[in-house]
Amino acid sequence: MWRPPSRGFGRAALIVAAAAAAVVPLPAPLIEHAYSTVLFPRLQRLVTSASNLAPFALVDALIVVTLAAWIIAIGIDIARTHRGWRHVVARLMLRTIVWTAAFYLAFLVLWGFNYRRVRLADKLQFDPRAISPDALIAVGSVTVAELNALHERAHETGWPERGTIDSSLAAGFDRVQRELGVRMSAVAARPKLTLLDPYFRRAGVAGMTDPYFLETLAESDLLPFERPFVVAHEWAHLAGFADESEANFVGWLTCLRGSIPDRYSGWLFLYEEISRAVARSGRAGLAGKLGPGPRADLRAIADRLRRDVNPTVSVAGWGVYDKYLKANRVQAGAASYAEVVRLILGARFGPDWTPQLR
Repeated sequence: MWRPPSRGFGRAALIVAAAAAAVVPLPAPLIEHAYSTVLFPRLQRLVTSASNLAPFALVDALIVVTLAAWIIAIGIDIARTHRGWRHVVARLMLRTIVWTAAFYLAFLVLWGFNYRRVRLADKLQFDPRAISPDALIAVGSVTVAELNALHERAHETGWPERGTIDSSLAAGFDRVQRELGVRMSAVAARPKLTLLDPYFRRAGVAGMTDPYFLETLAESDLLPFERPFVVAHEWAHLAGFADESEANFVGWLTCLRGSIPDRYSGWLFLYEEISRAVARSGRAGLAGKLGPGPRADLRAIADRLRRDVNPTVSVAGWGVYDKYLKANRVQAGAASYAEVVRLILGARFGPDWTPQLR
C-alpha cells in the first residue's frame, strides 16, 4: 500500500534540491532559452502586474510575516518540549535550514536564474579592443556636453512625483528591450518605499529589486534627478538583466530614450561612472568643462551621501552584497557596477546610441 512521504523526507528533499541548485552548473544557453526568454518573462508580467496593485511593498509583508512565524515557532517549541534546550536549538536550526532552502529555490525560480544566463556582451557587437583611455575621454566629453545642454531644460520640465511610473521612461524601457532583442517586454514596476529604507540610506543603497514579488524599491532620499536612472536600473533587473553592469547599461539606454529630464539623469549617472574610471588628469579636464548647473547637481548628490551614509554600515552592507553576488556567480562581485563603462566603450552603437546585436 502506497504511503505519502514523511515530513522528514520532504524536508530532506527540499534541502538537497536547494544545495544541488546552488552548486550544479547549468549551461548558460539552456538558462537563456528555457528560462530567461521563455518562463521568466511570463512570470514577470504576471507577478509585477499583481504587485503593482499593492500600495505598499509586498516584500515588507513577507519579511514581517516570516519573522513573526519564526519567533512564534520558537515559542511553541519552548512551550511543548520537555527534552531540554538542545532539542529546542536543534529544531530551530533545522527549521531555519529548511526555510532558507525553500526561499532560495523560490528566489531562483522567480528571478535568480537570470544570474546564469548568456552575458549581454556576448549578444552585442562587442570589441574589447575599443576600450582605451582615449575612448574613455571621448565618451566623457560627450557626456559633459549632454549634461550642459540638457540641464536647464531638464530642471524647467521637472521630474514626476516619487512613487509614480514615469510614462516616458516606461516607453524608453520598452524600446530598449526591443532593441536588445527581447521577445516579451517586461512590465514596468511602480517605485515603492520599503521598511528597509533606513538601512538603504545608511548603507548608500539607491534601490533594490524584490526578487519574490518583482517590485522596484527606491530609497526615499534620492534627489529628483537621481530617480529616473535608479528606477530604470531596477527595471532592467525586472527584464532579466541580473548582472549589475548590464542593468546599468540597460538603465542608461532607457534614460536616453525617455524625456529630457530622464536623459539628463542617465548622463549624470554616466558622468559619475566615468569620473571614477578616468585618470586624475582626465577627471580634472572633464570637470573643468562642466557647467555650473550639472556641477551643482553633482555636489548635491555628494552632500546627500555625506548626510545619509554611515561608513560602517555601508562597508558591512556592501561586503555582504559582494559575497551575495559572487555566490550567484558574478565573479566581479560588487565591482560589477563599475563595469558598465567597459560595456559602453566596447559595444558598437548605431544612431541615437542604438546597440548593435551580433
